[in-house]
Amino acid sequence: MRTVNVDLGDRSYPIYIGSGLLQHIGEYFKNHGISTKSPLMIVTDDHIAPTYLSSLESTLSAAGYESVSKIVKAGEPSKSLTVFEDVMTTAIEGGLDRNSTVIALGGGVVGDLAGFVAASYMRGIKFVQVPTTILAHDSSVGGKVAVNHPLAKNMIGAFHQPELVLYDLDTLQTLPPREVSAGLAEMVKHGLIRDGDFARWCREHSSELVALDPDALGYGLERGCSIKADVVSQDERENGLRAILNLGHTIGHAIEAVAGYGEYLHGEAIAIGMAGSALLAGRLGRDSSIYDETVSMLQSLKLPVTMAAHLSTDDIIKAMMHDKKFREGHMLFIIPESIGSVSIVKDVPVQLVRETIDQLREGGEVLV
Repeated sequence: MRTVNVDLGDRSYPIYIGSGLLQHIGEYFKNHGISTKSPLMIVTDDHIAPTYLSSLESTLSAAGYESVSKIVKAGEPSKSLTVFEDVMTTAIEGGLDRNSTVIALGGGVVGDLAGFVAASYMRGIKFVQVPTTILAHDSSVGGKVAVNHPLAKNMIGAFHQPELVLYDLDTLQTLPPREVSAGLAEMVKHGLIRDGDFARWCREHSSELVALDPDALGYGLERGCSIKADVVSQDERENGLRAILNLGHTIGHAIEAVAGYGEYLHGEAIAIGMAGSALLAGRLGRDSSIYDETVSMLQSLKLPVTMAAHLSTDDIIKAMMHDKKFREGHMLFIIPESIGSVSIVKDVPVQLVRETIDQLREGGEVLV
């Protein structure tokens, strides 16, 4: 088993990464002070529930825990205020109290939704992340929890750190290939912002990662989580440094919003956004080889680097204006300076962004 610690003083917590961890979840809970006297609530989705929910409920029951479960529809549309209210109703009807814990069993959507429920219920109760996707190695770490508004992704949320993250690698073996690649987008992102050698390692071991090789996956997840944990430990509430974790997200979130939270998986949209950030880097005077190498890494992991032709540049620009990273009338972008190093650029000209989005469209000529 691999362990990564997120150092946040009295809110510090571990990330456990390994196989077979769910079989011992009761032991982990007791070691981390999660009470058997208050009911737990498991939040999961209708893709994960048939495979893992029943066994998790039985394991918790055998360890002395009482739990209620809420199954939501899989996919980004479940990150809504309507579904949030529905989950809160289950929590109230299930008798959760101030000492209860919410368990997020699933991918990033479930983690964000369940975490926001935990942050809001009785003004904040404990929660545990049990990610079942590769993508969630990013979203399950750092305490950002939220739901979407129709106009903007993650606009309604909070910072609420989990008690622990229990990452059972066995749950990844049933992921469809498209979701595997989407998750690897966030893995290589961590290398692109902070560790060029790791980003190149992802490309060199892309075939093993895509094939879910346990050794490659275990190392990749540990290194990705470690990079994010280090950044979060230095800037928990994104007052400065933590913004670098948003590489590709300004364009990526806008693509998701315009496409209707369904056409692209989150990691796919972020991959296109990272290609866009690399294009912008060239337009802002950085080395044009950054784009070529970024695209090579993304394509090795079977990720898209262009967006659908039907998506409107005007609509994407408009969606960016609603993004949290649009500050004081300026577009803020994370721009690569080299592979493994980025800078926060707070006033990117809108015209350059517009030209970049046009170039990202399928069939468009890419000039750097």
